[in-house]
Amino acid sequence: MSIRSRNKVEVSFSMSSMTDIVFLLLIFFIILSTLVSPFGVKVDLPTGKSRTTEHPKIDVSITSDLQYSLNGSYLTKSELREGLRRYKGGTEKVVLHVDKTIPTGETIEILSMAKEFGLEIVIATTPK
Repeated sequence: MSIRSRNKVEVSFSMSSMTDIVFLLLIFFIILSTLVSPFGVKVDLPTGKSRTTEHPKIDVSITSDLQYSLNGSYLTKSELREGLRRYKGGTEKVVLHVDKTIPTGETIEILSMAKEFGLEIVIATTPK
């Protein structure tokens, strides 16, 4: 005497729920990546009409209290010079974020450091 089940179990897998989860995660990470700034130093930028859309590989910031930052880590001016020397001859652009209260001489020093090492530099501004 054999006992058999009347209900047959089908072994199948539906990918529709998995693709829904993947698309939701993709949308979440796209929105999150636009909100997160890669560099944590906040400076009060001067205003300007031109605007660049490139994402920097090298970020140099000067805060209102003359603290220098390279890619988010604070350095002295001599350490900043050595940090920029590491990128010598590279194709990356340097984006310079300078507080609008900083004297022009400080900005010129950073510009000359970048030029000395053959780096292309862009000065960041806020749009008018």
